[in-house]
Amino acid sequence: MPQNSDNLPGRRARILGAAACAIPTLMGLALSIMHAEQTRADAPTVAEFVHRLESSYRGVNSLKADFTQTYEWGSRTRQESGTVYFAHGGRMRWDYRSPEEKVFVSNGKDVLLYVPEEKQLTRTTVKASEDVRVPFRLLLRRVDLRKVFKRIEFADDALKAQPGDRVLRAIPKHGDESGIHQVLLEVTPDYDIRTLVVFFVDHGKMTFRFQDVKRNARVTRALFEFKPPPGTEIIDQK
Repeated sequence: MPQNSDNLPGRRARILGAAACAIPTLMGLALSIMHAEQTRADAPTVAEFVHRLESSYRGVNSLKADFTQTYEWGSRTRQESGTVYFAHGGRMRWDYRSPEEKVFVSNGKDVLLYVPEEKQLTRTTVKASEDVRVPFRLLLRRVDLRKVFKRIEFADDALKAQPGDRVLRAIPKHGDESGIHQVLLEVTPDYDIRTLVVFFVDHGKMTFRFQDVKRNARVTRALFEFKPPPGTEIIDQK
């Protein structure tokens, strides 16, 4: 059937109107794509990001943070919390407040674990200790993650990270010896470590979450020297 020429102007007007309405949407979509591409172009590579992370700790003499430590293995879960301090020379102190008080401290040479409820102190050398907290003592030294991990990659989907944070997946060089399968690090835009997750080869998992991180916090050397009260049983482990 032939088209009615009287309706052509109206149809053209409707088509032009629809096109005019679509233009802002298409422009917005194009700008979003351009912005995303520009963001990807500006984003650092893994090597650049790791270098910035390592460099950010040079010149930092001490750290203080509140922490939550969660251990999961099978159906068992244990959560502890407290305050941690780090200082140059491999010194660190973990003051646990919940669910029970205890102290884990290193003066750079020895590692001490004191549990007041048990009136017991366990002492070992840093070199002999296999405690998962020991590697943290290297944080304020000349950090070189490539010496510890054979592969580091971005893994932003591996954790429910805060907006703006990046997640790194790191595979240890000697995982079979250390018992660690992989490590995830959630890093803030200021290059503070917000979350660190350690996956063990036996399928266990240890998660550390840090809050209120203070760089160059005031700490004294005495904080990292611990003397147990009289009557404490001391167990030396070599």
